[in-house]
Amino acid sequence: LPQRLASLAASAQEETWQSRQQLQAQRQEMARLQEELSRARQDGERWASALQRAQREALEREATRGAEQARQQELIRDMKGRLLELLREKDALWQKTEGIDVPVPSPVPRDPGLCARCHKDFRLLSRRYSCSRLCQGKVCHTCSVDMGKHGRCCLICYQQRHPQAT
Repeated sequence: LPQRLASLAASAQEETWQSRQQLQAQRQEMARLQEELSRARQDGERWASALQRAQREALEREATRGAEQARQQELIRDMKGRLLELLREKDALWQKTEGIDVPVPSPVPRDPGLCARCHKDFRLLSRRYSCSRLCQGKVCHTCSVDMGKHGRCCLICYQQRHPQAT
């Protein structure tokens, strides 16, 4: 019986020692898990803080974007208003000038004719000259050369009289 008791005591001591070892391992595991939990809480707080900061920044950007969008809409509204004003002005000017573009019949010239060289019609603004040299034809300003006190002559007569000019 004493041997049995000694064996039971040794077995109880062994179980106690193993239980203590397990308890110590569990305490170490619990300490490690508590440390991880603490780090996770710190990370969570950092992430929550970063999330709050990001949400604040997003709200600020949204407000800024909303203000910018409102300014752009106001600018567009102003531009449309100005465009309408310009269109009204254009229409008013068009109505004022509508009759100006209609060709007015020109008075019949007393001596109708065409330029002997370029066949340009003589009108109020295109003067005709009589060639003071050989041909005595009627020519426009463009087709004539000023001969000073001798008047004007057509280019062909001028070239015949002054061959070095060609």
